[in-house]
Amino acid sequence: MDDYHFSPLPHERETEPVATPRSGAAKSFLREVLETVVLAGLIFALINLVSVRVQVESISMQPTLYAGEFVLVNKLAYKFGEPQRGDIIVFEQTFDPEEPYIKRIIGLPGDTVEIRGGRVYVNGNLLHEPYIKDSPRYEDSWVVPEGQLFVLGDNRNTSSDSHIWGFVSLDQVIGRAEAVYWPVSEWELLNHPYASAADDGQ
Repeated sequence: MDDYHFSPLPHERETEPVATPRSGAAKSFLREVLETVVLAGLIFALINLVSVRVQVESISMQPTLYAGEFVLVNKLAYKFGEPQRGDIIVFEQTFDPEEPYIKRIIGLPGDTVEIRGGRVYVNGNLLHEPYIKDSPRYEDSWVVPEGQLFVLGDNRNTSSDSHIWGFVSLDQVIGRAEAVYWPVSEWELLNHPYASAADDGQ
């Protein structure tokens, strides 16, 4: 038996649209833009999950931080670790919940903090503080309760801090300040190792 091949009629032929180079490039460009936008959104969401940006609005942390600077705050710092003496933290204050405060940890739970003669002592040891603006002109002593922190501003004599209104609950802590990121000319990492050094026996 002979095999016959029948060609489809012109109106029966399958036709496929031919993509021009221009339309293909446009689709590729749009896809890349969409992928970039989605990736940027994911990165932004991740950054917001683990950090917060805070603007310094007072002079209480000079000369470490100045008004107008923006600070990157690590919200997970104390989810996987413990507060350390010398950490700069951002926290909510019960009497002013709308304005986050930024101060330096001086006393940890169980510590005895004493300020006398313009110097700070923790558990009887002189605290080495090269970061302060001026020596404190006030004197007092405090025992830090469990679950609380004793904080001071580096600009000791113009700072509203624990020496005035008491302790900060660990539950109030938003996170640890890690770096000044704006303005770019003032960029620097915070929480230097020397900040928490105490000289035993002095």
